[in-house]
Amino acid sequence: MQNSHVTLDANEAVARTAYACSEVIAIYPITPSSSMGELSDQWASEKKPNLWGTIPKVVEMQSEAGAAGAVHGALQGGALCTTFTASQGLLLMIPNMYKIAGELTPTVFHIAARSIAAQGLSIFGDHQDVMACRQTGWAMLCSGSVQEAADFALIAHAATLEARIPFLHFFDGFRTSHEVARIELPTVEQTRAMIDDERVHAHRTRALSPDHPVIRGTAQNPDVYFQGRETVNPYYFACPHLVQQAFDRFGQLTNRTYRLFDYYGAPDADRVIVMMGSACGATEEAIDALRRTGQKIGLLKVRLYRPFDVSAFAAALPTTVRRLAVLDRTKEPGSIAEPLYLDILAALHESGRSGVTVVGGRYGLSSKEFTPAMARAVFENLSAAQPRHHFTIGIRDDVTHTSLDYDAGFSTEDPGTVRAVFFGLGADGTVGANKNSIKIIGEEAGLNAQGYFVYDSKKSGSVTTSHLRFGPNPIRSTYLITQANFVACHQFSFLDRFDMLHLAGPGATFLLNSLYGPDEVWARLPRPVQESIIAKKLNFYVIDALKVAAAHGMGGRINTVMQTCFFAISQVLPRDEAIAQIKKSIEKTYAKRGRTVVEKNWAAVDGTLQNLHRVSVPASAMTSDGLCPSVSIPAGNGEVPFSLRPPVPADAPEFVRRVTSLMIVGQGNGKRCISGA
Repeated sequence: MQNSHVTLDANEAVARTAYACSEVIAIYPITPSSSMGELSDQWASEKKPNLWGTIPKVVEMQSEAGAAGAVHGALQGGALCTTFTASQGLLLMIPNMYKIAGELTPTVFHIAARSIAAQGLSIFGDHQDVMACRQTGWAMLCSGSVQEAADFALIAHAATLEARIPFLHFFDGFRTSHEVARIELPTVEQTRAMIDDERVHAHRTRALSPDHPVIRGTAQNPDVYFQGRETVNPYYFACPHLVQQAFDRFGQLTNRTYRLFDYYGAPDADRVIVMMGSACGATEEAIDALRRTGQKIGLLKVRLYRPFDVSAFAAALPTTVRRLAVLDRTKEPGSIAEPLYLDILAALHESGRSGVTVVGGRYGLSSKEFTPAMARAVFENLSAAQPRHHFTIGIRDDVTHTSLDYDAGFSTEDPGTVRAVFFGLGADGTVGANKNSIKIIGEEAGLNAQGYFVYDSKKSGSVTTSHLRFGPNPIRSTYLITQANFVACHQFSFLDRFDMLHLAGPGATFLLNSLYGPDEVWARLPRPVQESIIAKKLNFYVIDALKVAAAHGMGGRINTVMQTCFFAISQVLPRDEAIAQIKKSIEKTYAKRGRTVVEKNWAAVDGTLQNLHRVSVPASAMTSDGLCPSVSIPAGNGEVPFSLRPPVPADAPEFVRRVTSLMIVGQGNGKRCISGA
């Protein structure tokens, strides 16, 4: 049977498999893993059966510690059990994790890996939480994309039953967990083929029962504890081989093959990056571009991080390698270096691979961007006579000066991929509409599609930025769009607060929600916006989306109107087909709110195109109304200078002017600076 093509995010893809393979699911939702538990709860309430035709028992506990305890108890009763968590929530599970592993109990925890609250709390993604669990005795399997998350979720559930070692299946929070992509889900038949019912039965026979009593969970003295601790060794020795067997079996079923360590690049590479997670996609793009210039470089992707298989690592690494850069998405203050780097050093030593220079670096904390330009900088560092060690990439460290410089203008974007960016306001429906658009494009147009949505942690009322890619070729670009073909601004008030057009490429299309019509809008634009439109030769469209929405009883919900405009302008689907698919999506999304809501949205779609207008762009800019620019963003990467309304008063405290003001205008990443701030 053919695999089913679907367009969804990694959380949903993982939850589908976890639900199918479980009988008990204990949850306590925490960002960014929340939707895995919420979907499981929803499916259970809808009486959807698991792989064996029963309805999983989904229980929400009082904390993550309670969820882990419930899992432990259910496992001891012989149930197949799972949970979902991240960050401090995962750390609260550690005591139970030691017990579950020590008792050789198969289960899978699915982790949307997230930052740990240190100098500040962050809801965004890195590997700090899972790295705090590497000593618990759990196997650790890392996914780097939505497709891999869907696949590895099933592989983890199959492998844990074979190995009797519990698994942490983790993937990058937000960057992977919330990325919407067109993937192939394992079918029910493939899932059944992966799960060995004999192993399930063996798990049940080990359950605590008065019918066959055993003693478990005792207290031990020095006379026996040490010996008992060593008795698990054979299981850990066997685990990597069993995981590879699961990979191989999965490959035979789906034609998607994986290994414990997957190598990508030149077979005779002299420089290689070692890393795991979503940044591998960006690194692959950089490798393809740099190999075309004759460079012998590669990437070693770590799949099974624990137990670490030295022989598999050595076999995957080309014998020609002379320099390695190991990149960790975590920080371990006080350690000699970060954990993956130390493991690679140990693996090289134990495998007898001498003559290899190894340097380590940190990247991507709290979902900080990692781009092909940064990967190129790491390869360039490896080419230096004395490569920098213990470096950072992606930030400007002006305190301890650890950061590598990189050329932000280096791009590997596929020219055949359409790139669209939408600026909206939290709760205005922009993100939801764009998720629907990606699903329409992926499932109806048959294109590869990717959607990633940048939220402020303050959520409702803050700016949202939707990044959509679609095209005929596979999409590996696990980073934000910097050269868009299409830019939409859903709130006119953004124009003098943020540089809305800095992501627009030459000749791109700009769609603006505006109270002013095509003949009046130009005079209302801030002069820097006019200059950007002219300099980049943008195609400019306007619509009064609020007017259209209000006319059809939708209040301020403009998402349906703006979505219709996007499809009409982009022509990714024939116009009539696009409108039909939008209406189908509306019915699916709003049916539970009643027929009236559905019909209002349909009417808004029908009334949109007659209110969409192309604006004739003058040859030169003119003074616009009501704006007195006093804060300038300098030109960069071929862009024109841009002026903004001052984000803070001129007499604000120095910290507010130099730091807070940058964050307010969306420049907190430090890629740009505001003169005079």
